[in-house]
Amino acid sequence: MEAGASRRQAAERFGVGVSSAIRWVAQARATGDLGPRRRGGRRPSRIDGHADLIMDWIGAEPDLTLAEIAERLGEAVGYRPPPSVVHDFFKRRGVTRKKRRRTLPSRTGRT
Repeated sequence: MEAGASRRQAAERFGVGVSSAIRWVAQARATGDLGPRRRGGRRPSRIDGHADLIMDWIGAEPDLTLAEIAERLGEAVGYRPPPSVVHDFFKRRGVTRKKRRRTLPSRTGRT
């Protein structure tokens, strides 16, 4: 390109798509860098801002369900996420939410 070739000629010479060559030239002119750009990533969720509150609830009442946590959050801060968002919140923190049966084990069979 600096030697006078067009973007299409440069793309053909290096065996890349024309669109890629056009994007790379635009990136080089805008930033002065041809290195790869940062890819993807997770956007912060609204629920992450209330992590301390949720973890306090779980510490006080470990038997809360995901739906109950979502409902409490709606009452406390006005944001009621779906239970799947609450699940993802715990998954990112490595907190397991397995429920245990509240009955005594049976002596005669599995419960």
